[in-house]
This record gives sequence, structure tokens and C-alpha cells, in this order.
Amino acid sequence: MANLNIDAIKSKTYDAIVIGSGVSGGWAAKELTEKGLKVIMLERGKPLEHITGYADTNKDPWEYEHRGRITVQQADEHPFLKRDYPYSEHNGQFWMKDIDAPYAEAKGKRVDWFRPDIVGGKSIMWGRQSYRWSETDFEANAKDGHGVDWAVRYKDIAPWYDYVERFAGISGENIANYASYPDAQLLPAMPLNIVERDVRKRIEAAFPSRRMTIGRVANLTQAHNGRGACQYRNICHRGCPYGGYFSTQASTLPAAMATKRLTVRPHSIVNSIIYDPKKGKATGVLVIDSQTNERHEFKAKIIFVCASAFGSTWILQNSISPTFANGLGNGSGELGHNLMDHHFRTGAHGSVEGYEDSYLYGRRPNGTYIPRYRNMGDDKRDYLRGFGYQGGANRGGWGSYIAQEGFGAAFKDAATEPGGWSMSMTGFGECLPYHDNLMRLDFDKKDKWGQPTVFFDAEFKENEAKMRKDMANDAVEMLTAAGLKNVRPYDNGSYLGMAIHEMGTARMGKDPKTSVVNGHNQIHECKNVFLTDGAFMASSSCVNPSLTYMAFTARAADFAAAELKKGNL
Repeated sequence: MANLNIDAIKSKTYDAIVIGSGVSGGWAAKELTEKGLKVIMLERGKPLEHITGYADTNKDPWEYEHRGRITVQQADEHPFLKRDYPYSEHNGQFWMKDIDAPYAEAKGKRVDWFRPDIVGGKSIMWGRQSYRWSETDFEANAKDGHGVDWAVRYKDIAPWYDYVERFAGISGENIANYASYPDAQLLPAMPLNIVERDVRKRIEAAFPSRRMTIGRVANLTQAHNGRGACQYRNICHRGCPYGGYFSTQASTLPAAMATKRLTVRPHSIVNSIIYDPKKGKATGVLVIDSQTNERHEFKAKIIFVCASAFGSTWILQNSISPTFANGLGNGSGELGHNLMDHHFRTGAHGSVEGYEDSYLYGRRPNGTYIPRYRNMGDDKRDYLRGFGYQGGANRGGWGSYIAQEGFGAAFKDAATEPGGWSMSMTGFGECLPYHDNLMRLDFDKKDKWGQPTVFFDAEFKENEAKMRKDMANDAVEMLTAAGLKNVRPYDNGSYLGMAIHEMGTARMGKDPKTSVVNGHNQIHECKNVFLTDGAFMASSSCVNPSLTYMAFTARAADFAAAELKKGNL
């Protein structure tokens, strides 16, 4: 990775330190450097160059020795990561080995923690669904009494949603006057296929309060900001050489590098933040080089913590000093608590009759979306908050013949014909903030670098269980109304972390006695440290959260640069 500031490396002193290089870290680096600050980005993973670093981006399926599956050795090295879909032979080199930094779970309470090992973090492998929160989301805690009230409202964040959408490039469509789905700054939408268009008409005719649309996705439908349009290959998780979707490497990192004020240091495990009680502020960070185990201190006037919800919380919990015996900024005792994620993997699917003369074009890296409609307006359920649906219609193909008996020319000819149409809907539901859903450090069990490991004690609870019944039943109801056949509900179970939308372990709030950061993402008790990844979330909404992290990070960086210029930091 390019090093653009040799003198600063020697002195190890910067205007700002950014910890982490994913969605939030990339935005922090871009905004701070463009505002004139000299910045170092510290990333525990290895370098990954845009385009040349995506070794698997043009591989055909038969070029994979194990056809995408992981080996026994890889499974042994990733006892947690192997449990779910993101880890495969297609991008195995992007992930950290679990055995290097194992974690533990309370009995019967599974928590999935997906940890990249690359510059760019999960911005390379993310699902790219990009939705705004609504006013309903920011008001929810105050209205129903769960968690603490947000220190901001939608009107505070709306201009920043505008800002990051215009830069990142989000394609999709707006729905007029729909409370849970605010208008956005969007590129032209990807088209629904013929079945999806007809299903939409039938659902909206049967249920006037519900809307079906194409997903809002951070894939470009036209060239944008020097990046090429999406090629509809749908192998985004391997890295995109066209820059067809938003990632740190394709978007924010080039912008930051263009300022010549950014230094990126990979292989840098941030151990802790250094606090000076005389100054009443943080002065820098302690780093362990992951390759040499050497320790380094980097100094700065402000620090942005963007290491992912669990990673950032780990850093704060491990930043122990006489002032902060239980972790930096933990005067409220809330650090590590209120762990949230979305629960999903429940919904319905069915078959579609007809449309034999229609087929799919390309491999659209996106699907349909139905925004939240439950517990909105006059609708009242026996649970709090709500859910949305992601889904889509497809035709079957030769894969359906894999497990069938047969041979000869007729069998092979049949396998070349497209199968029937089907459609599915998967609900994504909101998780309430529960104080007893937590992560803490285990100082008795060390990782490869001699640091404490993490213990999780968290689970979905009764409110989420009640919601899941509607998530399955409503999907059956809508697909049936749309004319599908053999409609069946499903519930494949969901655990915290599995949706990879971990949030809430260093929550935002107005009161330092009950929260960790304020409305500008500053740690209440250490105002020159900002936290802008999922850890600061005071509630979880039901939509994919990454766009919200971008907006809050850009807003916090703007505030931090202005305060630094005024001499307040």
C-alpha cells in the first residue's frame, strides 16, 4: 500500500488517526484529509490493492479446485467463520483465521463474528443494500421506552445521507409519501424482471399499504465519479476491478490518497488508545505489528475509531488507565452492552406458473425490497418495531438435475432447458437493544499476539420471536395473493452476528450516565475520540445499516475538523 508521508512515519505524529479501513474508516480518511488534515489509517489486515489484488475476480467455477467449498484445514482454522455463507474458496484469502484470535460464547447463545484480514475490511465483501433510516427509527426508543433516546433526529442526518449517496452511487427508486422509506439521491434503478413486476402489481392491489420495489444497492447503473458501471456478474464478494460497487478501495481511499495527506499502515493491530489525564484527552494509540510483534505508538490530535462494532468496543474496553479502569469512555457502564443485529432467514417461497417464454438477462446483484409496514400508522402488533423483505424471482436451471438419476442425450438435452420460475421473500427484522446482550474481554485467554479475547453473552429474545411469526406468515399471505403456487413458509433460524449487521456496543445518547458517545459521535468523557461504526447505534431499525454509518462518519468528520480548527480539541 502506498506510503505518502515518509517524514510523518518517522515522527509517528499526525493530525488524525483512523482505526480501521472499512466503510466507516474509509469515509473518515476521505473527509479528514480533504479538510486538510494529515491522517494515518491503521488496519490490522494485509494490503489489498484495487484491481490487481482481486485474484479471483475472473475465475470460472471449474478453476476452483474444490468448486468453492472450503477444505478440512480451512474449517479447522475458522471454527466460527465456517458456520455461514460468507467464507468460501472464492474469497478465503480475505478473512482472518479464527484460531489466531478465538472468542467464546455463552452456552446455547451463538454469536457470529466475521472478521476480514484486508485493507478495505468488509467493504469488499458487503451485500451493498443501502437504505436510509426514517424518522420513525430515530424516534422509536423515546416512544416505546426501549434503550435510550437518540441524540439526533432524521432531519440532522438527512443532508449527510444526500452527501454520501451522491458520492458512493446508490441505484434504486423512490416511493412517494412512504413513511418508512425516505426519498434518497439515487442513480437509475436496476429493472425488476417480468415475474417481479407482475407480483408487485398483485401485492400492491391486495395490500394497498405495502410497496414492492427494487433494492437500493451501492452498485452503479452508470459510470459515476470515475468508476465503471456494474457488469452484472454478481461475484462482488471477490472484489470488483470495474469499481462497479462502492468499496474503500474503489471510492474513498483513492479520494483520500489524492490529497497526499494519507498514510495507510496495514498489519497494524491497535491494542489501546492512550489517554493523558492531565490534558483530559487521548494523545495517540498503541499498535502491535501483526508480523513482527513490535509495538509502536502513534500520536494525533483526534482519533476516529472505525474498527467495526465489536473491534472498536474491544479497543475501548482494552484501553484501561487510572482514569478509565473499565475501559475508555465507560463511565456509564454501557460499553459492551446492548449488542444488536438483524434477525432474518425466515419468510416464504413458492413456484410461479407460466412465463415460459421469458428469461433472465445478466446476473443482477440485487433483488426486490418491501419496506417496513408493521407497527406503522394504525397498524399495531403484539411486538415492537418491524421488518422489511428482501427477495426476488428466478428461473431454475441445470443445477436441479445434479441429484437426479439419468444419463444419455435426452437427459443432457433436458438439462440445457431452463426450469420453472420461483420467488422467495426473506424478512429482516429489528432487534431491540437489551442491556444484558453483551460482549466483554477475557484477560485469562489470550490471542496470537498476547491480547485478551472476547466473550459474548447475547441472544434474540421474545420480541424478535413474535416478530418472526409475522415475517413468515405475511410472506405466505403476499405470495399467495400474487398467484404463486406451493407457497411454503420457512424459518432457518437466526443468531446474533449472522446478518453481519452487528451494532450497539458503545451506544449514542444525550446523557453520559447512560451512553458512550454524544450526538456528534464523540466519546462523552474523551472529546477528541470519535466512534462512527456500528458500535454507536442506539437502536437497529430493520434496514441494512452501512449507509447510515457513512452518513454519521461524514458528519462527525466535518464536526471534528471544525472543532479542531477552533482549538476545541
